Amino acid sequence: MSESHPEKPLPRIQSRFADDPRMKAILSRFVSGLQDRSREFEQATRDDDRTRIAWMAHQLKGAAGGYGFDSISDAAGEIETFSLSMEADISSVRERVEGLIQLCRSATSE
Repeated sequence: MSESHPEKPLPRIQSRFADDPRMKAILSRFVSGLQDRSREFEQATRDDDRTRIAWMAHQLKGAAGGYGFDSISDAAGEIETFSLSMEADISSVRERVEGLIQLCRSATSE
């Protein structure tokens, strides 16, 4: 019988604009929207739709970068490029998307 290990809490990711009080509401809306984006990525991976994954990753790359979430932007950019690569198999794309989803879940507006 194997021992169960509780999941480690994800480190929180903050925007580089988190200290700007004028950005608080905007960042909060963006972070809330990441849940919907994550569900869309999950659906696209279930559908094996690499073109849609690349398009969504492109959109997220720009948005996350604009809102100061550089690690999410970088990960989305890598997925955009990788998912369109002829050498990329869908299981590798799925792994990368899961990592991106984890980053999105760790984003905070505070």
